[in-house]
Amino acid sequence: MTRACCKLTWLRCLLKDLGISHHEFALLYCDNKAALHIAANPVFHERTRHIEMDCHYIRDKIQDGSITTKHVDSAHQLADVLTKPLGKEIFVPMVSKLGV
Repeated sequence: MTRACCKLTWLRCLLKDLGISHHEFALLYCDNKAALHIAANPVFHERTRHIEMDCHYIRDKIQDGSITTKHVDSAHQLADVLTKPLGKEIFVPMVSKLGV
């Protein structure tokens, strides 16, 4: 999620350098509810100590209004076709959504 957030920030800066203003927030979808909760929660727990830097970066981007996060169910996550072994009942509808 942090890598995608960095790329969205870089694209926003590139558009600004090219003279294209984009005032709307970037929408970042995630299928991990725990990651979304950690990014939005201002209090860190002891178990999340190793990911504090990533969460601070994403939280700062959410608070300044440049990024907004939204949950997407795993059943609607099209990238899973390319990254996870899926059963036939999940794989076939996903491939048809990609137009393959």
